Amino acid sequence: MKVVSIAILRSESAADPIPLCMACDLSSYGFFQRQGVKEMLTFFSKTFTKRTEPGQRQSIAHESYVVHCYVRSDGLAGSVTTDAEYPARVAFVLLTQILDEFVTTSGDSWKSMPTSLDSTVFPPMEDYLVKYQDPASADKVTKIQNDLDETTQILHKTIDSVLERGVKLDSLVEKSDDLSRQSKMFYKQAKKTNSCCVIS
Repeated sequence: MKVVSIAILRSESAADPIPLCMACDLSSYGFFQRQGVKEMLTFFSKTFTKRTEPGQRQSIAHESYVVHCYVRSDGLAGSVTTDAEYPARVAFVLLTQILDEFVTTSGDSWKSMPTSLDSTVFPPMEDYLVKYQDPASADKVTKIQNDLDETTQILHKTIDSVLERGVKLDSLVEKSDDLSRQSKMFYKQAKKTNSCCVIS
């Protein structure tokens, strides 16, 4: 599970969305491929954001990647590109948090920010990119779900071992019943044998 890129855009009704800032993790690509991949990610962010209505969220799958888009009703938009395994709910939590922090930091100035990706600096974006690489550690609900799954697996193993022990206990009980019968017979035999030889 991996977050490849996060982009914040200004969505305008008639025109193409304008990327304000972007952070990418291109470490899994070769050095000479990185610029092409970054351009492709920017294109995906702009294209899919344009096709997302204000106030809506959507996820678009392309090959082994999924682009999660969210356009706020005020026109601020965000996109997160992840691999196919990454949970959509966590991606949208990331988008909501980063857009809220962006508005808190910049106020309404984002509506008139320059259109160059390099001119807008938003340092927390890199932090979010690192933090959300592991969805379980970044999102409390996912972490709780993973803990529950792990606990369920442990319980199943415990139940299986108890059932195995139960089978073993059943055979022990049968053996003890046999021993009990044999010991009663031995006691009776010993009593008979000892009754003939009474020492006074």
